[in-house]
Amino acid sequence: MMPPAPRRSSTALWTMSTYFAEGLPYSIVHQISSQFFTAAGASLQAIGLTSLYGLAWNFKFLWSPLIDLLSFKKSWLVSLELMIALVAAFLTWPAMNFDLALAAKIFLIVAFLAATHDIAVDGYYIQSLNDVDQAAFSGVRVAAYRIALLVGNGALVVLAGMVSWATCFLTAGGIMAVLGLLHHLLLPKVPTPRNVLKVLVVREAFMTYLRQPHIVMILSFILLFRAGDAMMFAMATPLLRDLGYDTAARGFLSGTLGTVTSIAGALFGGVIISRMGLRPCFFPFTLIQSLAIPAYAWMAYVKPGLLGVSLVIAFEQVAAGLGTAALLVFLMQRCQREFQATHFAIGSALMSVPATLAGGVSGFVAAGVGFTVFFLIAFVTSWPGVILAWRMPARVHHRG
Repeated sequence: MMPPAPRRSSTALWTMSTYFAEGLPYSIVHQISSQFFTAAGASLQAIGLTSLYGLAWNFKFLWSPLIDLLSFKKSWLVSLELMIALVAAFLTWPAMNFDLALAAKIFLIVAFLAATHDIAVDGYYIQSLNDVDQAAFSGVRVAAYRIALLVGNGALVVLAGMVSWATCFLTAGGIMAVLGLLHHLLLPKVPTPRNVLKVLVVREAFMTYLRQPHIVMILSFILLFRAGDAMMFAMATPLLRDLGYDTAARGFLSGTLGTVTSIAGALFGGVIISRMGLRPCFFPFTLIQSLAIPAYAWMAYVKPGLLGVSLVIAFEQVAAGLGTAALLVFLMQRCQREFQATHFAIGSALMSVPATLAGGVSGFVAAGVGFTVFFLIAFVTSWPGVILAWRMPARVHHRG
């Protein structure tokens, strides 16, 4: 049963604000850092190595039980947003003279704060809503997250290109500070279930996740779902630089155009999943995401004009939005309520492993074989995830 209209409206609002606050730090670490290093003239290898910031997301499950055990998730959420705001503002110092060594260290701090903030936001969402509402608002949360990417990789990067990188980072810190204060004042407090405090949280949380049916196939799928897409994403910005687009233009193409179309894909995917259920959408959405990757190989080979580049980016981002909507619902179905923050952190951490590993080596591969062959390799890398989505058993739902 859907909640009443007033509750739906308030739920939609806090879902949008919290997932915007989750998406912007991710954009700072994974998108803006790549744009910053690209603008500084860093090598493909160095740009690809920015993907290693994803290690914070890969290992966040190690400290995720603390979010379940200590204090309210709202308290974690607000405190981390204010800390991210402060650290992001410190990036203005290395931005003034392209001090890449200092910037790399500050981005690393933002990464670990952002990964911890993800745990709090996802736990708050899962704890606050029942299964039906979680699916119903999945499109809203993905859209809000993508809007944050639009602001980060779009508006803030354009601001950096037109004004300065220092202004870009100072603005990012200001946005996070405002969100932290608003959430402190307006976000409802959801109490921690008492039974969470009565168990050996760490061991029990991990064991219950690993005891679910079809766990080997599920873990393999989570690990491989974004592998090809992660490789493509790591070299998308350097490809645009190679095609002659400056920082402001890249901010518009990848950030503004790309994110708007990905939001459309996420919203459409959320609506379809809420109406049809996840199972009928699972394989088609995964396949569409994979088929978008060779479009980048075509773009690298043909070097089309602005229209062709725009169409490729728009198509790939719509496909990514569909895939993300499906994956998030899939991950939520893996969570038991006593350990929702930990279980979702495990799934989302595993999801980010390919982005870290594939992205970390992508610069070396692209430098060795060229962009065209590189994106074809990324396409082949996506095939195992597509096959696993096709073979996934019908009964994969696991909620406590």
